[in-house]
Amino acid sequence: MELTLVKLAYIVAAVLFIFGLKFMAHPRTAVRGNLLGASGMLVAIIASLVEVSTVAGHSYGYIVIGCLLGTAAGLYLAVSIKMTSMPQLVALFNGLGGLASVFVAGGALAIPNYVASWDAVLASGMSGLIGAVTFSGSLLAAAKLQEIPRFRQPIPVANRHVITVGVATLLVLFIVIMTTKVDHFWLYVPITLLALALGFLLVNPIGGADMPVVIALFNSYSGLAATATGFVINNDVLIISGCLVGASGLILTKLMCKAMNRSLVNVLFGVMEAGAGGEDVDEIYANVRNTTADDVAMMLESAQRVVVVPGYGLAVAQAQHAVRDMGNLLEARDVSVEYAIHPVAGRMPGHMNVLLAEADIDYDKLKEMNHINPTMETVDMAIVIGANDVVNPVAQTDPSSPIAGMPIIEVGKARIVIVIKRSLSPGFAGISNPLFAADNTLMLFGDGQDAVLEIVSALKEN
Repeated sequence: MELTLVKLAYIVAAVLFIFGLKFMAHPRTAVRGNLLGASGMLVAIIASLVEVSTVAGHSYGYIVIGCLLGTAAGLYLAVSIKMTSMPQLVALFNGLGGLASVFVAGGALAIPNYVASWDAVLASGMSGLIGAVTFSGSLLAAAKLQEIPRFRQPIPVANRHVITVGVATLLVLFIVIMTTKVDHFWLYVPITLLALALGFLLVNPIGGADMPVVIALFNSYSGLAATATGFVINNDVLIISGCLVGASGLILTKLMCKAMNRSLVNVLFGVMEAGAGGEDVDEIYANVRNTTADDVAMMLESAQRVVVVPGYGLAVAQAQHAVRDMGNLLEARDVSVEYAIHPVAGRMPGHMNVLLAEADIDYDKLKEMNHINPTMETVDMAIVIGANDVVNPVAQTDPSSPIAGMPIIEVGKARIVIVIKRSLSPGFAGISNPLFAADNTLMLFGDGQDAVLEIVSALKEN
């Protein structure tokens, strides 16, 4: 009877996961989706504890300790991590999910006199492979996003492609051998070690501008590792939830590749190094013109349509509330205000959407890149706040650029472009931006929040 109720609870958890994903597809219902997903996980955990106690008669001591430690760590991260560090946190969580799969599958193989069918052993090998690749790759992605100097640029690896193919070949060979042997664990350890190396080799050459795709892909990998682990320990809800995460992560990865005009294969195995070198920055920025907050406010007085383009600099400056106040002031004067959102603005998908929603900016005013670009020529003023690569025209004009082919928000077509930025330093791709020196561009140097607040004060005075 108890096992029947456990299976029923697993179905309930799976339904909650599915509806949670559905609601998280839209900002208006995202909070509800998170609550449903968390509720589903709670149901799954309780059902798993009941199943463990019923089938194996295990005590809950170590499990309770693990749950308490995990809960404490989760609460600490939830209240302490800034929104600007959320991409790194997501990458870290992906990696920890992969590591958990490695330990669970390895723990099953390490049980004395462990006997399993060849498909269960194959699943454990795949869990170790995918989980370890996810762990090392996600940690390196987090280090790149954190801009740790040692990892921001690719670490030189001689004959990288040859080594990568060799490691991948060994992994396949070891997994095949493992399915034919009685003593499985002695092969599981080298499989995980080689997979850790493979994760590093795959992510190391990828430049920072492609990190959003990497995060989405490893999110999918963590789900696939969980699915494989579910087959190892015969846990239905782990199989279902892993499939949901894996499938949704692949869909997101595909959407991100489309948004960035990238081939997934090229992102994984190509090289997109930050900074192409050889640029004459002084020549590119020779005609840069500065402006002041008072001048910007005067220009806004005569504008009818204004488009704000947020970027990572807005997140760093926490300028979203100041931007909201500026938008409210302009709308009170019958100025149309919209917010152009690039799919990869910030460091992960939806980063800017979350920031602007935090400031209670109406979702209907957030316009996707494909929607705003065809009408950009009718925009009186485009105000770029902390964005760089996603508005860089080099993506359309220089085939040799690291961001060549990446769709951008075409702010250069607006009548006037105001770029609010601390300096002329390059974006995450490490290249200069000719937009800053365009004839219709004015630079307002300074912290994003301070600059927007000065514009708000000038608007109020006028």
